[in-house]
Amino acid sequence: MSTESAKLPPVDPTHAAILERFGAEISALDPIGAQVTGVDFSSADTFPEDLREVLEHEMALRGFVVFKHDKPLDAEDFLRASCLWGGRELHSTHGVHPQTPGGNPHIFRLSNDRAHGIPDVGPQWHNDGSFLPATFSHSGYQIIRPAEKGGGTHFAHQGLAFEALSEDRRERWRRLSSVNSASGVVHPLVHQHPVTGQSCIWLHLGMTGAVIEKLPDQDGFSLLGAEEMRELCREYNAILNAGLTDGYAKAYEYHANDCVFIDNLAVAHRAAPEAHMPAEQQGLRIMHRTTVKGVQDLAPDFGLPLHVNIDGPNPIGEGVWQGGGVGFRWEEGIPMRN
Repeated sequence: MSTESAKLPPVDPTHAAILERFGAEISALDPIGAQVTGVDFSSADTFPEDLREVLEHEMALRGFVVFKHDKPLDAEDFLRASCLWGGRELHSTHGVHPQTPGGNPHIFRLSNDRAHGIPDVGPQWHNDGSFLPATFSHSGYQIIRPAEKGGGTHFAHQGLAFEALSEDRRERWRRLSSVNSASGVVHPLVHQHPVTGQSCIWLHLGMTGAVIEKLPDQDGFSLLGAEEMRELCREYNAILNAGLTDGYAKAYEYHANDCVFIDNLAVAHRAAPEAHMPAEQQGLRIMHRTTVKGVQDLAPDFGLPLHVNIDGPNPIGEGVWQGGGVGFRWEEGIPMRN
């Protein structure tokens, strides 16, 4: 790891002034993220463009924005607000729980009680929609019922995590591309964020079936073997975990009526372990999630294709090549449902 920890800048006064003009306030959270009050999503259809642009930029820079409300946000308002960002339309690929309001297919209802929502989702660091070439641009999280004893979400800033890597790790990880175990979609392990220009790391710890390495200083590719895959996943997990103490990740606990939107190219996330504990122990937790259509393909470098047949024969040589909904198990016994 690098000996210096990069920090995010203060909120741009120009951005703060634009929010104030519309009766809203923004404050940076420590160490990443921001909190906004005074934004009315009930009129999302006529949302001011300059306000929208400022908020989307803050999501890109800080990873996520928490919108505070005095009363519960209507489900339809949450869906409309989700369409303010990125691809500007919902792209939903999840199952629909029977308790989902109106059976709406765009609401992914999560809970620590299967009678109220889908349980056990997202235990490892990941980004939503990694099985798509143009992965989701943003995700929304509306807390319907926060658990009395806690159970939030961990967010890790992937640009600051890249800066925390040693120089040799940065060089090697730039040559790596992951293959999604469910779809065969190929993504770079390091990409440049389209808004901030930051180099960001990217690896799904629950749905990776192979990692392709561009050979250094020569043509050709190789596959990581099982031990190399375990080492890479453990290192990725460790660098994001380190952010919780080194200042580039945050364990966020939800409060009543919170609505969170994340830039899915800027932050990785995972459910806090407490979020999956039984309702009898933590209290009932219910959350609604939305996912927003991607803007552009998260394409690999070095002429690699966007898609390979992960369920077919290994086309490269020796190494891990594992299809299926759950990816390579890099740690014995860990939950990997994402």
